[in-house]
Amino acid sequence: MILGIDSSAISAGCALVSENKLVAEQFLNTRHTHSETLLPMISGMLKNARVALSEVDKIAVTAGPGSFTGLRIGISTAKGLANAAHKPCTAVSSLEAVAYNFVFTSGIICVCMDARRSQFYNALFRSENGVITRLCDDRAISAEDLSAELARLSENIILAGDGAELAHKLTEEKYTLSPPQMRYPRGSGVCYATINAPCISPDALMPRYLRIPQAERERLAKNNSEVNEQKG
Repeated sequence: MILGIDSSAISAGCALVSENKLVAEQFLNTRHTHSETLLPMISGMLKNARVALSEVDKIAVTAGPGSFTGLRIGISTAKGLANAAHKPCTAVSSLEAVAYNFVFTSGIICVCMDARRSQFYNALFRSENGVITRLCDDRAISAEDLSAELARLSENIILAGDGAELAHKLTEEKYTLSPPQMRYPRGSGVCYATINAPCISPDALMPRYLRIPQAERERLAKNNSEVNEQKG
């Protein structure tokens, strides 16, 4: 049995999957602080499903890309639960978790998270015959470069992720915009993406950032400015 957790974007969710069967799932897209909602969601879901944490075989969590704060909350929650129950963990890409919403759809799933600064966190996946295949690594890519890459593909392309609407607009609405309920990472997608993934210890769980946090960028910029002033 897998407990899947996501708080990588504006939404948050959790799910239980056992032997490929979805046992329970909760999802919120209310923009409330994940630190306030995530643990109560998990606790309530386990209680309603009448599943004890001790019955879970592993805990899976989205490790990035996404919101720096959201990722830290999700990973900290997974670490705490896993350490308390002595369970192994699995980390999954938040983009891949979205792709698993489209297992029974045929085509290329282009998952886009709005990374600001005219960029997307993005990855491409092929969905075919119930199998999700990754086509590229997770990356931060400009809208211009993504549009040029998609233009070279001949298959049906579906835009998903919380940046799907923006990507749809910036690519001149050439591609299929997924329904709103399919765009976000879900706990069930986390579970299905990690069914055959290797386990790691809770201590090995770390966020996977594609860009350094804004606070770190500002610190580096300040240090560079001070160095330049000293040289001047």
